[in-house]
Amino acid sequence: MDGPAGTGKTTLTHALANRLTRDGYAVHPTTQPSRTQLGEIARHGTDTYRGYELACLVAADRYHQLRTEIQPHRTAGHIVLCDRYVASSYVLQTMDDVPPVFIHTLNAAADRPDLTIILTADPAVAAARVRRRGAHSRFHTDLTSSRTEAAIYRDAIIYLKAEGQALLTLDTTRASTHQLVEVITRTLTPLARLPRPEQATA
Repeated sequence: MDGPAGTGKTTLTHALANRLTRDGYAVHPTTQPSRTQLGEIARHGTDTYRGYELACLVAADRYHQLRTEIQPHRTAGHIVLCDRYVASSYVLQTMDDVPPVFIHTLNAAADRPDLTIILTADPAVAAARVRRRGAHSRFHTDLTSSRTEAAIYRDAIIYLKAEGQALLTLDTTRASTHQLVEVITRTLTPLARLPRPEQATA
């Protein structure tokens, strides 16, 4: 689940996890940066670390989380929902003046998701949401940063499509969380690697 700040990634990730769990799927929601010690350094160190160093921190946390958390859950047949993934690195590290080729190389070995969901919203609406909740980092400060992030995400969508990744883009400006969950569920569940428990034992 990716997209600019203020598009509702965290809210939608939790709502989707609850819906899929009610439907009988084994679901593991998580976030990047992770909640490990390394992830917390990357998450809360954006004022201390910049550019290449922050990009490397985020990537290191991603690879560690893949090995220790995400891959084991996928192997167990769980649907893993991740609040931010590689697309966020393309966008935020580009905003931090890291060349795209470096970002691509740094994240090239990360597992490709079965589905990348990109949330969008009118930048003015996204900026207002960030203002109400409070900015989480120096990347999200005002309407200008929201516009910049939205523009780079549009470039990221083009890049991911060219890479052949499965994408679902949803505008959250006016849609309710319930409506978005319904759309995602219809797209996501056919990709589940294992049937629901009641189907497996029928």
